[in-house]
Amino acid sequence: MKKDRPESRISLSVMMTCVVIGLVLTVLGSVLIFFIDFYQSSMEQNAAITSEQAVVQVMNMVEDYTAGMADSMRLISAHMGKPEEERDEFFQSFMEIRPDVVAVTTYRTEGELLNCWSNGLKRKSSILQNLSYMEEPEGKGLRISKPHVETLFEEYYPWVVTICQNMKDGGGEELQVFMDIRFSNIASYVDDVGIGQHGYCFIQDTEGNLIYHPQQQLIYSGLKEEMTGELKSLPDGSHTRSNVIYTIHTLENCNWRVVGVSYVDELITGRVEGMVRICVILLLLVLVTAVLVGILFSRLFAMPAKRLTGAMEAFEQEAENFQFVTVRGASEISALSDSFGHMVVRIQELMEQVRQEEITLRKTELNALQAQINPHFLYNTLDSIAWMCEEDRTKEAVEMVNALARLFRISISRGHELITLEREVEHAKSYLKIQNYRYKNQFTYEFDVEESCLSYLCNKITLQPIIENAIYHGIDRMVEEGCIQIRIEEEETAIRMTVTDNGVGMSEEQCKEILHREAGERTGIGIKNVNDRIRIYFGEEYGLHITSELDEGTCVEIRIPKLTELE
Repeated sequence: MKKDRPESRISLSVMMTCVVIGLVLTVLGSVLIFFIDFYQSSMEQNAAITSEQAVVQVMNMVEDYTAGMADSMRLISAHMGKPEEERDEFFQSFMEIRPDVVAVTTYRTEGELLNCWSNGLKRKSSILQNLSYMEEPEGKGLRISKPHVETLFEEYYPWVVTICQNMKDGGGEELQVFMDIRFSNIASYVDDVGIGQHGYCFIQDTEGNLIYHPQQQLIYSGLKEEMTGELKSLPDGSHTRSNVIYTIHTLENCNWRVVGVSYVDELITGRVEGMVRICVILLLLVLVTAVLVGILFSRLFAMPAKRLTGAMEAFEQEAENFQFVTVRGASEISALSDSFGHMVVRIQELMEQVRQEEITLRKTELNALQAQINPHFLYNTLDSIAWMCEEDRTKEAVEMVNALARLFRISISRGHELITLEREVEHAKSYLKIQNYRYKNQFTYEFDVEESCLSYLCNKITLQPIIENAIYHGIDRMVEEGCIQIRIEEEETAIRMTVTDNGVGMSEEQCKEILHREAGERTGIGIKNVNDRIRIYFGEEYGLHITSELDEGTCVEIRIPKLTELE
C-alpha cells in the first residue's frame, strides 16, 4: 500500500510568483545598467571629439613645419645649379638664418659624399656610419627619414630628421641632396599638446615606425609599449581599444601620422560620477531584493530540488547499493521524490534479474563458441589421418594420432577455458606437425617466443584456428614453399602474439569481413570465434587485428592482457 504523503502548505505557483517578482526587479537593474552604458557611450563620443581637436591642432603645426622644410629644399634646388662660389655663399647665409638646419650634404647617386655645409661645425675625417644617408630612396619627391643621431661632426651629436631630394648641379650631374634638421622644434610642438591629465600625442609613419613620442626613453628602455603595429592598419579617425581612445590623422605632404591617445575614464569620470552613484544605489536595492527572493526560493524549492538531484546522481554512480531517503518540500517535489523512490526499487530488482540472465547467457555463448571450433578442427585433422592411411603411411599416421591425442588433452584442459601460453604453444606445434605431414613439407614454420611470456594465461585453442586459416587460405594456393612465423612477445600491459605467412594475402575488405562473418559460414568460423572469445573474456580493447597484402602475405595480431594463474 502507498503511504500517505503529507501535503505541503506552499505550492509551486506561489514560489513561481516570487520568482517573477525577482525577475522584474532584475530587469529593472538591467535597464539601469543599460542607461549608464548609453550615457557612458555618449561621453566617449564627446571625449573622441576632444581628442580629435587636439590631434588636428598638432597635425596642422607639423604640416606647416614640414611645408617649411619643403620650401627650404626648393630654395636649395634653385641655387644648386649656380656657380660654386655663388652656391657656397648662399649656403653660408642659409645656415645662419636657419639655426634649426644642422647640415646640408650632397651625394652622387652611388652614395659618394661630395659636399657638406654647416654653420661652423667640424666634419669628422673618418665617418664610421652615416645615419643621415638613405640608401636607394624610392621616387623623386621629398622624403623624410626617421629621427636619428647626427654622426657627421666631431663632438656634436644632435637628434635630427633628414630631408632628401634628387637634384642636378650646374654641370647637369644627378645628385642626392640631404638636409638634416633638428627634431627639437617638432618635439616641442607635440609635447605642448595634452589631452586630459594623462593623454598625449605621438608621431609614427605609415609603416608603423615610431617617429617621435613624448615618452620615447620609456619606450626604448622597454618600460612602455605602444600598439604601433595595429595602429598602422587603422584608417584615419577615432578608434577605441579597451579603455583608450586612439585618434589618427595622416599628414598630406609626407608619410607621417599623428596619433592622439586619451583615456576614457579620465575624460568621462567626472561627468558620470553623479549618475553612477544614483544607479549604484538602485542596483543595491535590486541586489538586496534578489538575495531575499533567492533565499526564499532556495528554502522552498531549490534546496529540496538540489537534494533530489544529488540523490539521482548518487543512484547513477552506484545503483546497486543505493538507498534512497525521501526528500520533502513543495507538493510537486514530494510527488517527484516518492515516484523516484519507487523507480529506484524497481530498477534495482531489474538489474539483479538482468545480471543473472547475463551470467547464464555468457556461459552459454562461450560453450557455443568452443563447440564451433572443436568439430571444425577435428574434421580437418581426421581428414589428414585418413589420407595417410590411404597412402599406407601407417607410421606417420600413428604419429599424427598421437599428436592429435596431445592436442585434445590440451584442448580439454580439465574443462578450463584459460591455459598457459606454454601449453598453447605446445598445442600449436602439435597441430603444425600434423599438417606438415599432410602437406608433404610444403611449408616451414618457426616459433619466436619470449620465455617471460610462457607463464601467462590465454584462451585455449587461440593460435590453431589462425594457423589453420593461414594454411588453407594462404599457403595451400601457392606454388612456392610457404612459411609461417609465430611470435609471442611481452608489452607493458599486454601480450602480443603474431602469426605471419607469406601466402596469397587478402584485400582490406576480406580482412574486415573475416572478423564479422556470422556463424554458419564454414570459411573463417575459427578466426571469428577466437576474436569473440577473447573479447568476451577480456574486453573490447583486446582481440585480433588482421593486416594483409595481396601476393605478399597476411599477419594476424592477437592482443591479450597479462594474466597469471594467481590473478
